[in-house]
This record gives sequence, C-alpha cells and structure tokens, in this order.
Amino acid sequence: MYNLSALVMPKRAQSIEILPANLWDLNAVRELEHLSFPLDAWPLIEMIGVLSLPSIERWKAMIGEKLVGFVAADIRRRQQVAWIATIAVHPDYRGRGIGGQLMQVAEERAGMPRMRLSVRAGNKAAQKLYQGRGYEQIDVWPQYYQGDEDAIVMEKNLTLTPSPSPAGERGVPRD
Repeated sequence: MYNLSALVMPKRAQSIEILPANLWDLNAVRELEHLSFPLDAWPLIEMIGVLSLPSIERWKAMIGEKLVGFVAADIRRRQQVAWIATIAVHPDYRGRGIGGQLMQVAEERAGMPRMRLSVRAGNKAAQKLYQGRGYEQIDVWPQYYQGDEDAIVMEKNLTLTPSPSPAGERGVPRD
C-alpha cells in the first residue's frame, strides 16, 4: 500500500491511498472509465480482463471509500516492455498529482526496462503529464481513436532497481 497523505486537498487534508485493484472494483472502475473516456470507454469484457488477467498490474487511488483514480499496466515480458493500458483520474480530483502517483506505482511495479502508452493527439494535459515524467513520442497511430483522432505513442526508459539477490541480477521485479 502506498499512502499519499502529503497531498493537500481544498478545505482539509485528505489521505490518498494507492492500493491493488481487482475484480471487486469493476463497477467503480467502469464508472470512472466512462466518465473519463466517453468516446473510448472499454467494453465490459475488456474491463473484466484488465481486472483479472495475471499479466496486468492494476492499481487504484482511493480517498476513503471513493475510487478516484485507476491505472492498468500490461506487462509484456517477451518484448521487455510494459504498456499503460488505461489511466484515469476522476475529473473532480484532477490536478492534484494522483495521475502521476498512479504512473509512478505502475512504473515501479512493471519490472520492465521500458514503459509505453498511447494518448489522444488532442489530450494536451495528459501529454504534458507524460512528458514531465520522462516520456517521449515514438510513433503516431493514425485515426486510432473514435472520431478518427490520432494516437500519440510515447515511451519512457525505466531504470530498474537491482535485485536484492547476492547475484546482483538487474531487472527482477521486487514484490
């Protein structure tokens, strides 16, 4: 569990916890997905998959009992890359560092040398967040999103922490 109680919210400090997400979070994650991506929200079967497949790292941001953010990273070990499959923060809680904290956890837990994501070409706020975290544009997927909007593909080279093993292996995910 990651406790982000240092973030200050209007009126009073609110403790934000980053916790593993699972299938029990389906309804709240679907609601957040539809609120954040009205044109591109994932179908129910894909949301079930992202919340249950073993190759997916998934985390939620909670304030009390309210799910205010979610990230899922698809770990592709053979390709030595992880993809941020989806990341969303409730509109009422944006601009408070929650998206960056979710990305940090996903990057740390991925255990891969590279992290990739795609973002709508028109979503400048998200692109700014990603660039600020060290992501660089590597490709464009024409007409990828609903409405024929292009996807900007971005990548970040991650520094893997050394394994605590005496052999000193690098790149072994730490649990």
